[in-house]
Amino acid sequence: MRGLAIGYGSQPILEDLWFDVERGEILVILGESGCGKSTLMKGMTGLQRPLSGDVLIDGESIVMADPATKARLQRGLGITYQSGALFGSLSVLENVRFPLDEFTRIGLRQRNLIARMLLHLVELGHAETMMPAELSGGMIKRAGIARAMALGADILMLDEPSAGLDPITAANLDRTILDLRRRLGFTFVVVTHELQSIFTIADRAIMLDAESRGIIAMGSPADLRDRSQDPRVRQFFNHRPDTPPA
Repeated sequence: MRGLAIGYGSQPILEDLWFDVERGEILVILGESGCGKSTLMKGMTGLQRPLSGDVLIDGESIVMADPATKARLQRGLGITYQSGALFGSLSVLENVRFPLDEFTRIGLRQRNLIARMLLHLVELGHAETMMPAELSGGMIKRAGIARAMALGADILMLDEPSAGLDPITAANLDRTILDLRRRLGFTFVVVTHELQSIFTIADRAIMLDAESRGIIAMGSPADLRDRSQDPRVRQFFNHRPDTPPA
């Protein structure tokens, strides 16, 4: 991100953002509700044009790209949403296969093979004939990650992946994220406010702040928790007010 400002109309929610995401890194974006975490993700993926600044993917601007180049860059980004966003009328296999159906010309047999492989990677090989309504919350999130990988993305953008999950299911999802990074070298950008997940998966964390409309902390979760001089950062990582009530 190079001097990125993003918002709605002419009003910025976030501005003057400068940071890099390294290849193979798990970067967590965190902050209070309404600080612009999901809006930033839309800007990073080219789904929302920034007010100013640029987003470079391997040195190429997704902001200034022509339509063909932008589509190519976006195919390298897999995105999952908090709800899972599965199509209720399609089976799990059909949901994962959907990007291949829409954007490739390979045969059905090959598309099914790829979808099944992806389902096995997220431990859903047994669920390919199930419908979304039959899935648990954790299974929906896993199916969403499998679908995000379908077009060969090597950067996965996850919006609140642990939201609404019980602690055990959330921990298993964290294990899947770490396993995918270890086995296949994925880069992850994860929007979350779940402290347990942050400390489990994050190499680095970026904390956004609504009032200052920018980044107020960047570093490893342990460093931010133990060494930050900013009371807003201490409050978040210690899960308690910075000063005791009167």
